[in-house]
Formats: sequence, structure tokens, C-alpha cells
Amino acid sequence: MKVEQIYTGCLAQGAYYIISNGEAVIIDPLREVQPYLEKLKKDNVKLKYIFETHFHADFVSGHLDLSKATGAPIVYGPNAAPEFECIVAEDGQIFELGNVKFKVLHTPGHTMESTTFLLIDENGKDYAIFSGDTLFLGDVGRPDLAQKAASMTQEQLAGHLYDSLMTKIMPLADDVIVYPGHGAGSACGKNMSTDTVDTLGNQKATNYALNQPNKEAFVEAVTDGLLPPPAYFGANVAMNKKGYENVDKVINQGLTELSPKEFETAAESTGALILDTRDNGDFALGFVPNAINIGINGDFAPWVGAMIGDVKHPILLIVEEGMEEETVTRLTRVGFDNVLGFLKGGVKAWEADGRELDQVDRITAEQFKSRLKIGESVVYDVRKESEWQAEHVEEAFSRPLAEINEWVKDVNPKDHFFIHCAGGYRSMIAASILQSRGYRNFTEVEGGFKAIAEAGVAKTDFVCPSKLMK
Repeated sequence: MKVEQIYTGCLAQGAYYIISNGEAVIIDPLREVQPYLEKLKKDNVKLKYIFETHFHADFVSGHLDLSKATGAPIVYGPNAAPEFECIVAEDGQIFELGNVKFKVLHTPGHTMESTTFLLIDENGKDYAIFSGDTLFLGDVGRPDLAQKAASMTQEQLAGHLYDSLMTKIMPLADDVIVYPGHGAGSACGKNMSTDTVDTLGNQKATNYALNQPNKEAFVEAVTDGLLPPPAYFGANVAMNKKGYENVDKVINQGLTELSPKEFETAAESTGALILDTRDNGDFALGFVPNAINIGINGDFAPWVGAMIGDVKHPILLIVEEGMEEETVTRLTRVGFDNVLGFLKGGVKAWEADGRELDQVDRITAEQFKSRLKIGESVVYDVRKESEWQAEHVEEAFSRPLAEINEWVKDVNPKDHFFIHCAGGYRSMIAASILQSRGYRNFTEVEGGFKAIAEAGVAKTDFVCPSKLMK
């Protein structure tokens, strides 16, 4: 038996590849299936099943393309009703794989079809659980995403999640390995560990959600402090339930090369969003007017989903040379299939063609320190509110990037303000959005709060984030 975790950092997502005696199972595959097909060929094994722990909201699964390529059936847990052929398993049902078995543990709460797959080894011993979004390391799945589909409140879903954990997961032995669907950085939970594998015993001892005295306390704890889900989540659920375009076809369209003139014409005729995925420092020095900067070297796909929201909106890309396919692939992972192409030659080609570039007013932390006047200057901190609460520049306002569409309504374009995040990634996203909407009287701080603190700017006393959760 072999168990391999295939972890994708930019999505904080874990897919799993398990083989035994010439047969394989893949759990929660990503949309680009070629790497899985290559693994199957290399190991000379047949894909017997594709297990889906639930209808994912934060990424588009590769279950359909993988099933078409291999003939392997897709398996969901109870209550699933997708619009394609699959096996809807019963609670407790056993699936054999070579010399091992998988037992279906129906664990509703995150969604009503959420299922944990228990791996039983060659000796009949419970070996590991693939818990999807039911149990994370340090957390549990958020219970507010399926409210509309399940006709329940988040409190009711949290109650189901409590019952699932107490009756299906907690009775398992402490040495059972936990393989979760996500890790830190995912929007599917609020307190996930940076670790990606653990024992159930350690989770029983350390996971705050598993250590509540009763159901009422559990419901209160897991529903407290939930941020609104990213705008694209609903569309991804629909794609996972109903189906989607073949990923290779989508990628080929996105790799269309466009000259500066063709790029400009496409932007004007389609209303496409211009997405510049370069490093925020390069973007600040010069960019195509109205472009939005979301750097590929960061939490790219989740921020694209959160900021753009509409997965069907046409997109035109500006990327570093050689990153075209990687960028389009990452967009397809979260359902953004309407990429019209990319600017061949990038910003250099645009400028060489005699076209104007825009810039962001960016200063260093030292310059910020010299220009900051406590009591007079306006500072917007676009980190998460929890980060702001832990420590922030004296008198800075919390203006989370995820909520920019709301707080920007109260910003007077004539009044100057400073803007920063933790290191510059999120503040440049915010800066590009602001400038695309006509706001120009602001200054972004390079290096973010880390650089600001090192420069000796006055800040509040540090409060440990763990204390803020209590």
C-alpha cells in the first residue's frame, strides 16, 4: 500500500493518490488531470475509483475529466445528487482496493453530502481518514456554505457537524492518520494549521473545535468570527455538480497570443478585466492602464476568486514571460474559464508600441515614517481584521482587502490616505483596484507592516492572535 498526498500550496489543497496491488484511488483531484494519468502509467496501476469528499466550493475538481480519461467511476457520499453518472455510496459502504479497503463515513455538516473515507489496511486495521472539509488540522469545516442548498441555518449545519465528529470521527483510534482536504490559507476554515498531516490523537488533544464541552458550545465556537465566503464559491459548487468544459480546451484558448493592438481591441470590445500577475514591485513601476495586479507568486487563485467573483467574466492576461500556461492553469482551477489570451511581450511590448503606462505612488517604510503625522494622516490597513487587531500602526483604520467593495464607498477621492498590508502583496491589489476606479490620491507603502515595524513607526502593543479567538 502506498499513500501520497499531492498538496497544492496556492490553493492550500490536498489531493490523495492511494495504490494497492495494481489498483489506485484518487481523492479530490485537481482539474488538470495529466499529472495523475502520468502517475498511473508510471506505477502501472489501474484507477479503480475517484472519491469526492463533497461538492467543493473553492476549486473545480478534476473528477469528470479524470473519469472520462480512465473509465473509473466517481464516488460521492450519501445525499449527493450531481448531474452526471456516479456512485452515490451508502453510509458504511465498503470499497475494496487491491489488498485494502475504504469505508464510507457520512459526515454531514460542512455540506450535507460531506463524507470521510476511512482507509483500512491489509491487516484490517483502521489506518487513515481522508476527511475532506469535515476535519482539518486545528479546525473543522465552516458550516455556512451550504445553507441555501440545505435549507438550514449555519447553526443547524454546525449541529450536524458536531454529531458527525462525535459519532464517526472521535471514536476512531488515536493512531489513525488524518489527511485533510485543506491547510492554512484556505477560506474553508478559520484556524487551520500549517501542517498537512497529523494523528487523530493529537487533533483530539489540540483542536479547539474537538474540545468544546457540548454541542451548544461547539456551535458557538465554530460559527464565531466567520468571514463572508469568497464570491466565486457558489459558481465552483455549480461547476462541480453540473459539469464543465474540458480543461485542455480552456487552457488552449487562454494561451492565445495578442499584440498590443489586438489586446487593446479585445479589452474595449469585450469589457474584459486586465489581470497583471507580475510581482507587485514590478507592477508599481509601470502597468497597462486599468490593470488589476494579483501576483502569481502569492495566494493567486483564491484572491482572483475573491476579487473578481464572476467566473464567466472575460479576462486578458499580462504575465512574466514563460508563465503563460501556469497562470491560465491556476485560473482554471477556480473556474475562470473565459481567459481570452495574453499580451505577447508583456508590458515591454506595450510600451515599445508607443502606448502609455500607469504607475502606483509607492514609498518605502522609511519615507512613510517621515511623512506620517499621527492625528492627521489617514492610514488604511488592508490586512484581515484579526491581523489588525493583533498589532497595527497607531490610529490606522482596518480596511480588509476582501471587503474593498464596501469600504471604498466611504472614501473621498479628494482626501489623501496611505495604504499597506503585511508585505505589499495585498496592498498592491487594493491600489490597482482603487486606481482602476479613479482613486489616485493615495500612497502605497512598500514592504507593508513588516517593513513599517522595522522602520520604528509607532504601533499598538502586540496581542497574541490566539487570545483574540477566545
